[in-house]
Amino acid sequence: MAINLELVGKKSDPEPFKYDQYRVILYALGIGAEVDQELDFVYEKNLKVFPTFAVIPMTPGMGALMGNLNLNWTAVLHGEQKIVLHKPIPPAGTLMLQGGVESVYDKGDNGAVVNISGQARDESGDLVYETAIVLMDRAGGNFGGDRGPKTEKIAPPEGQTPDFKVDYKTSDDQAALYRLSGDKNPLHVDPDFAAMGGFKKPILHGLCTYGHTGRAILHSICESDPARFKSLAARFTGVVFPGDTLTIEGWKAGEGRYVIQTKTQDGRMVLGNALAEVA
Repeated sequence: MAINLELVGKKSDPEPFKYDQYRVILYALGIGAEVDQELDFVYEKNLKVFPTFAVIPMTPGMGALMGNLNLNWTAVLHGEQKIVLHKPIPPAGTLMLQGGVESVYDKGDNGAVVNISGQARDESGDLVYETAIVLMDRAGGNFGGDRGPKTEKIAPPEGQTPDFKVDYKTSDDQAALYRLSGDKNPLHVDPDFAAMGGFKKPILHGLCTYGHTGRAILHSICESDPARFKSLAARFTGVVFPGDTLTIEGWKAGEGRYVIQTKTQDGRMVLGNALAEVA
């Protein structure tokens, strides 16, 4: 079934996403937050919300839109993710979510690139954050469409040491915990299902790696203040297994801008072409 190109340029109806402080805490634990170092993110007394929690409401909030796209989900990869924060995410409440298909590009035998945008507003109607998602449907190409622009290459200055570096050891149970925040794909917990996909064992969610990366940025250059975290755009470039150690590095690239890379303990880059903006 071909991708539904009639959705390009259209928006979904606003959908409410109601959540409480414990869902926020569950997400924090899912991206590795620790009680002794990050109490305000895992305890409701003075609860702060990791900015990358922004990815959690968008999945159910754009469910109808995604379902009507007619993507071949067995061939879909999450290629890139961006969040732009306009204000800190409240620790509990209801967000009104709306998404839209910005474009679908034809990459021929490589598939189709689908660009999806989203936004979340609080109960007062104020814009809290925006998201941008790039999906690759490897079975969706050759429909005669525009190939689209080339992606901007973002890399650290050659030969320059990073301005910050953080190592996070993921647990063997990281994916089993993270999936409770909403992504129940068995690829992340079922060994037999993972084997069908060609993996030696279940893999970690890309958005869990994204969350670990945002966590490192928040603590390293935002003084753990979510109000200073403005945006993070990144491309997923490799597979992470639960138990891997993630090394997140950042290089200053102008006022409030940092080039980001995340690698595993064997030096494989798993998140790159990334740029963070902070206040």
